[in-house]
Amino acid sequence: MNLKVQHSLYYNYNAPVVLDPHTLYIFPKPYPHQRVLEYSLIINPQPSKIVRNVDAEGNAQQVAYFFSNPVTQLSVSAVMTVCSDPVNVFDFVLFPFSTKKFPFLYEDRIYKYLIPYLSRNDVTNNVEQFARKIAAGVNWETVPFLVELSKYIQENFLYQNREFGMAYPPDDTLRDRIGSCRDYSRLFISACRSLGIAARFVSGYLYGNPMQAHELHAWVEVYLPGAGWRGFDPTEGKAIINNHISLGASADFDQLAPVMGSFRGFANASLLTQVDIEIT
Repeated sequence: MNLKVQHSLYYNYNAPVVLDPHTLYIFPKPYPHQRVLEYSLIINPQPSKIVRNVDAEGNAQQVAYFFSNPVTQLSVSAVMTVCSDPVNVFDFVLFPFSTKKFPFLYEDRIYKYLIPYLSRNDVTNNVEQFARKIAAGVNWETVPFLVELSKYIQENFLYQNREFGMAYPPDDTLRDRIGSCRDYSRLFISACRSLGIAARFVSGYLYGNPMQAHELHAWVEVYLPGAGWRGFDPTEGKAIINNHISLGASADFDQLAPVMGSFRGFANASLLTQVDIEIT
């Protein structure tokens, strides 16, 4: 299917400001089953230059530089059409075969690239015990653990629509049993890493869920030996199929906002966003 996404952000400042460079993560990340058919980006005020890069984690990054004229508004509007083919997310073979169960060790040649995605900075005793309980329930089988972890969060936590703000610490989400897609994903990542499974945060769009139809979405990818990066969505409670569009994936949960930048001046800023997704 072809999915058309319109994503707009409107910043308003209550006094004139000068815009510093802004970094945009608002271009689809290619996958074997997904490709970009059309893309346009309109920024107002018009930047003096836009540089298109690939960042250290392989994400499409756009950096906008602005003239030094004071402004009171900034708008960013991206329109994209993505072809998303049907995909069997479980069509893979774990290799070595012993990794069908975990804990396991990644091969040295792969492990060195996965170190950032194995960080235990968010791991606490409560999170690890939570992950171990899920793992014991599926006899420490790798793929069933990931499926059950997604399903458990979706079924036992209360979803909270929270468009802005940093993802809450996993301990808080685990304790309160409530959170947004960002909170669920941060907890999922921490649970995986606590048991030695490399995991990363993904930001993008989800088609077909009314709760996510008009906002940015977040989910998780884990690295499985022989299968590479595979996506799981604890908000949906299942592995991802072809209705997710990724804008970027990172070891850090706070590095993929669609627009990141600063301004010079004394002003308060407000933000309005709008996301619309449809099949074309």
